[in-house]
Amino acid sequence: MSTTPAPPPDRAAAGAGAPSAGPVRERGDACPGALRLHAADDGALARIRLPGGLLTVRQASALARIAEEFGDGHLDLTSRGNVQLRGLPADCGGLLAERLRLRGLLPSERHDRIRNVAASPLCGLDSRPFDSTSDPEVAPADVQAWARELDGLLCADDAPVDLTHLSGRFLFGLDDGRGDIVALRPDVTLIASGSGHADLCFGTTGSGLRVSAADAPRAAVLAAAEFLAAREACGSTAWRVRELPAGQRPSAARLAERLTAAGIASTLLPDSRLPLGEPPAPGLVTCPDGTCSLSVTAPLGRLTVAQWRLVVRMAAEEGDQTIRVTPWRGLVVPGFPAEEAPGLLADLAGAGFVTSAESAWHRAGACAGRPGCAKSLADVRADAAACLASGQAAGAAALPVYWSGCERRCGHPGGGPWVDVLATGDGYRVTVQDGHRVMVQDASRVTVQDEDGGRQDAGPRTVTTAGLAGAVAAARTTT
Repeated sequence: MSTTPAPPPDRAAAGAGAPSAGPVRERGDACPGALRLHAADDGALARIRLPGGLLTVRQASALARIAEEFGDGHLDLTSRGNVQLRGLPADCGGLLAERLRLRGLLPSERHDRIRNVAASPLCGLDSRPFDSTSDPEVAPADVQAWARELDGLLCADDAPVDLTHLSGRFLFGLDDGRGDIVALRPDVTLIASGSGHADLCFGTTGSGLRVSAADAPRAAVLAAAEFLAAREACGSTAWRVRELPAGQRPSAARLAERLTAAGIASTLLPDSRLPLGEPPAPGLVTCPDGTCSLSVTAPLGRLTVAQWRLVVRMAAEEGDQTIRVTPWRGLVVPGFPAEEAPGLLADLAGAGFVTSAESAWHRAGACAGRPGCAKSLADVRADAAACLASGQAAGAAALPVYWSGCERRCGHPGGGPWVDVLATGDGYRVTVQDGHRVMVQDASRVTVQDEDGGRQDAGPRTVTTAGLAGAVAAARTTT
């Protein structure tokens, strides 16, 4: 594995005292799905899970039709590479399921909400080299192929372990070695080693196991089963691996025994230090075969049906008939002739997509806010859009920024650090947080210019919308 430092240990696991079973919950998680709709103030919400973010153009066209016929005419991209439809009639569940089933978007009703699989979206599309220990004669692992196989295993009715007990928040991460998915802090992480093997671990720290790449998806399923066993053993209701106390978490040694019983050979990796990488930047991606991929993001994670159909039409007519939805609320569309790609990217920019890392809209997101969410204290999308359109761009090196309408911070970025813009009812509180949602005290102190031209400390106090653009721009350039 890489020697790049791993993320710091979970702070929830620190502390003295008797071992506990982690957080106690009286009910299961309320994550929506294609069948379990969420009742929002603007109508029902459905979350369509796309393992690995993979879509065919026929599937993408079907989603556009559903959003137009039943929903509010928009498609929201989530932080796990899924698609959400809002404004649906409360009684449309049966018809929605039928439409999705016809296009292969609902392969199993029992397993719908556990199909949470994120995969490196640029796998096979760029010339990223593997580390020096890789065997140049062995082709890099195709994590998209892993995603398809893993999805099939998750949906199998004859699986040896009933994985339907997993929470809708449990995440499988399939990383091709660049570290982009590792940064999302999955519960079960598979990372391609570049030598015909995959490294498997719980979360992103601690001991891991090396398995054959051919066995990787099956090993990931057994890792999830080991989590369920560990959770049951300590009487926990934890949804995620990191919610279990350190001494109660599933171990690589116990997982190795489970793999051996299933006929999967493994090697213990005592110190799993996984690489941390960046998400794909918007722009053109040059592929090894000479073609280009288009990488774009949706402004605040939301696209109109017209924008979505423009991408679908490009993929169908000039691309390779596929679309990859990224966990950073973006799209990667492969297979374009190199001479045509720049013009197509310009067309997407003209349609309102984010196509440059220099844009203030790059790595900016927001929850639904008012009027869609009753708990929100502000129309965060409108305030975020006004802030980002002010011209105070932060540049390509800017921290991610996320507007939240309440303390729940639904959909906030994984990993860190990131700028937290939280509605308070009389403005916003602007702070910088790390990946564990602990304020970085020094970095949270941003300076903005007041109306009289003086300088004042703006963090972590509440900032009115009039001063928000400056506070956010300053926070995003915090080091």
